[in-house]
Amino acid sequence: MNTKEVVDYIVNWLKNYAENANLEGFVIGISGGIDSAVTSTLCAKTGLSTLCIEMPIHQSKNQVSRAKEHIEQLKIRFPNVKHKCVDLTPVFEEFKKQASIPENDTFLDITLANSKARLRMTTLFYFAGLYRYLVAGTGNKVEDFGVGFFTKYGDGGVDLSPIADLLKSEVYNVGYQVKVPDSILNAAPTDGLFGDNRTDEDQLGASYDELEWAMKMKNIGKKIIDFKNREKTVFEIYKRLNCVNQHKMIPIPICIIPSALKK
Repeated sequence: MNTKEVVDYIVNWLKNYAENANLEGFVIGISGGIDSAVTSTLCAKTGLSTLCIEMPIHQSKNQVSRAKEHIEQLKIRFPNVKHKCVDLTPVFEEFKKQASIPENDTFLDITLANSKARLRMTTLFYFAGLYRYLVAGTGNKVEDFGVGFFTKYGDGGVDLSPIADLLKSEVYNVGYQVKVPDSILNAAPTDGLFGDNRTDEDQLGASYDELEWAMKMKNIGKKIIDFKNREKTVFEIYKRLNCVNQHKMIPIPICIIPSALKK
């Protein structure tokens, strides 16, 4: 990949999109991870107003410190970058207090994790509406179109997706190119939604490098019978996640009424 040219292409795409939409800039949720760091830097490089928002909900200290380090670096490098911190922990706790917790709580952890992401999406669109900004998504190609590793109408609820055609490895290449802090480049990827130390790999059962490989294999028509041992396991993981998460990747189903019934 010609990384410098890719960076320039995305920056121009972002700027042209915002200007054609007659909007003022971008708002991005900053997590302390590589995807939000790269996305916010690309937005900042447009020269348009770029609002970085921290939205901690029982966040680990490491994630908070990485997010703050990145934002402070951006503000030094780009005068168009601004910053807000909205602590959503009290909102989340009040939501849990008011919500009815079922006796069968098998899916409670994942449901509450998704609720965190949706509270953050609501916050981003609040500021986008106030300042006439676009909500910039931070999903990459493997997450968005491979295994569906995002929350529908949470981090998947955005106005535009500048890095969604980049594999995770390519996002890291861009991160080095645009000078994302080493603390973020070297950190294990995590969504931080469960309030513990689990990484993305812990949740997915495979690394992003492995999933990129499986995505490539599927795209060239390979089958599970073509692999053995760890490769077979990874390919099975990819195929299963790609299948069960199709509802995130395809448009909302619309019930099309036959024209004869409308007469």
